[in-house]
Order: sequence, then structure tokens, then C-alpha cells
Amino acid sequence: MKTIYDFSVKDRKGNSVSLKEYANEVILIVNTATKCGFTPQYDELEKLYEKYHSQGFTILDFPCNQFGQQAPGTDESIHEFCKLNFGTEFPRYKKVKVNGEDADPLFLFLQNEKGFAGWDMEHPIASILDDMLSKADADYKQKPDIKWNFTKFLINKKGQVVARFEPTEKIENIEKAIEELL
Repeated sequence: MKTIYDFSVKDRKGNSVSLKEYANEVILIVNTATKCGFTPQYDELEKLYEKYHSQGFTILDFPCNQFGQQAPGTDESIHEFCKLNFGTEFPRYKKVKVNGEDADPLFLFLQNEKGFAGWDMEHPIASILDDMLSKADADYKQKPDIKWNFTKFLINKKGQVVARFEPTEKIENIEKAIEELL
């Protein structure tokens, strides 16, 4: 059975990192953007990281500029922005594409393991995203591709994808799932 440990990714300086380095940890993999309506989620993510990191939890941050060009700049400028504005300490990797022919193989694997989870329609941005994506593709909900910035994949200690959370998901629900795996 394939796991995330079968993949290597590039750190923000371009060095190859095997995800085997995170064996036996609970991992939240997130595609992020610095100029998105969801960017304030960096605060919530950092709080989760600080609270659970000592118990074997980490977050892997992959900036992505595919959705509304909302992650402009270099890998280093994105890193500096996140440190300065949100105090993030979790690992940040090289900017990636998460969909399409040029998509990073890790993200193709993640979305094939866990397809679209649906919007939390109580979130103020959910109806905007649903309307926009429905106009572009009436069947978008049936496809596993990543729909927007701050989609999160939860990985268990064996490297298996156990959950997908869309950017509208309440952080409390994500935290509960993390606690169950720790």
C-alpha cells in the first residue's frame, strides 16, 4: 500500500526531503496562499502546531499560486511573510501546483486518496466558492481535485491519508481528528 512516505518534496531552498522523515508523526498537509481570504487560518494552524507538536504532530505547508494567483512572490518572501505576520514555526516547502498536468505527485496522491469533502455552508466564503466553481464546472463536487487554498489532508502515524478538510471546515473539527490520531 502506497503512503506519503513514498514521496519526496522540495524544501523552500530546493533541497529534496523524503517524507519518511515524518514517520510515526501525525501530519496535516496544507496548500496555502498569502493573499487569500483564508490566509488568517495561519493563526489557527500555528496554534495547533504549538499545542500538539511535542506529542508528535506537525504541519507541512505548501504554498500554491493556482487559485486566484494568491501566493505571489518567492518561496523565501512567502516564508518571511508567514513568520512576520503569523509567527509560523511549522515546516514550509517550495511552492507547488496541486492540480493539473504539472501537479506535484504528492498532491495527486492526496486527492486520489481523499476526494472533495464538501463545503461547510455555514462559512461565509462557502457559497461564493460553490457559486464560482459551479459556474466553471457543474460537476466539480464529483471530482477529487483541490478546489481552493487551505485544503488540508490529515495523515496518520503510518503515513496513510485518513481525512480531507476543505478550507471552510471549522478548526475545532480538525483539532478533534488530530487528537484522535495522537
